[in-house]
Amino acid sequence: MTLAFSTAMLPADWRSALLLGRIETGEGPSPVLVTNGVVHDMSRVAPTVSALVAARTFDASKGEALGDLEDLISTLRLLSPIDLQCVKAAGVTFAVSAVERVIEERARGDASAAGALRAALEARVGTSIRSVVPGSPEAAALKDALIGEGLWSQYLEVAIGPDAEIFTKAPVLASVGWGADIGIRSDSTWNNPEPEIVMIAGPDGRAVGATLGNDVNLRDFEGRSALLLGKAKDNNASAALGPFIRLFHAGFTLDDVRRAVVDLRIDGPEGYVLSGISSMDQISRDPEELLRQAMSEHHYPDGFTLFLGTLFAPTQDRDEPGCGFTHKEGDLVSIATPTLGRLVNRVTTSKAAPPWSFGIGDLMANLAKRGLFN
Repeated sequence: MTLAFSTAMLPADWRSALLLGRIETGEGPSPVLVTNGVVHDMSRVAPTVSALVAARTFDASKGEALGDLEDLISTLRLLSPIDLQCVKAAGVTFAVSAVERVIEERARGDASAAGALRAALEARVGTSIRSVVPGSPEAAALKDALIGEGLWSQYLEVAIGPDAEIFTKAPVLASVGWGADIGIRSDSTWNNPEPEIVMIAGPDGRAVGATLGNDVNLRDFEGRSALLLGKAKDNNASAALGPFIRLFHAGFTLDDVRRAVVDLRIDGPEGYVLSGISSMDQISRDPEELLRQAMSEHHYPDGFTLFLGTLFAPTQDRDEPGCGFTHKEGDLVSIATPTLGRLVNRVTTSKAAPPWSFGIGDLMANLAKRGLFN
């Protein structure tokens, strides 16, 4: 079934929102701004989304008006709304995800062994870990107590310790957008989506807006060893973002991100349905703190994006009792919140997904051919 983009995929108040994205024009990718419901091609103002963000050039009147979004929506070819930004992600930012990562580690990636471990760990640390501020004296005391009980883990270190887990999710230009296939490795047997809000930051590390993201994760790979995080996270078509970046503007601020509830629905080809939510008010570290730690002492001349992590950890059995959830090819994954819209992608394997072949050199050649460099 072909996925159809419609106004139902946009923020509920999309006509008053300031949206930033990328479309395929036929000549190549172009950044667009949507304001008052009208789409403007900004490629003659700045050739990339990263350049628009760096310059804070969000004056749509300087671009070329293409028409009303509602009239164009059936013909738009949406791309991932980012381009030259580094794609970073924060892990284990919610208490439940911390417990689940410890389970993966102790089960060594074996889904069938997770159930009993989950019950035991939640009984021992579930309440305690929710009540402490990461890096606080109370967190340090909890760490000492867990070490004494033989329950300490590297995942609990980043959950309640002073330093967040920040990793690179995908290479520049490798993320996919609304309606694209998302990929899981063909040799993974335990994996899931991770519905998240993604911050968009300029070279100075300050956020300009947010979008939705799917931080696809291979639980069997990461569970066998945390050193396999790269294989668990960075694969062809394994990072989806969109549909648009909503820029901070009248009616949408960082506080809306802090209050957001992200809904997830998975519709399987066999009729299986799984749903869940991720409430941002349960996050252990504030988005601004995560941005600060991602920026660290590094310089990102083209800015960066940061997946903020998820509360959602699917444990509902799909096939065999006690084996929990894992993706099947053909799963339709929908991630939504009213202020950011709905991101929809279909699951395939990274091997079967369209190969990532349009890299930085290709983009530069395309922009030069179109005369978009000053």
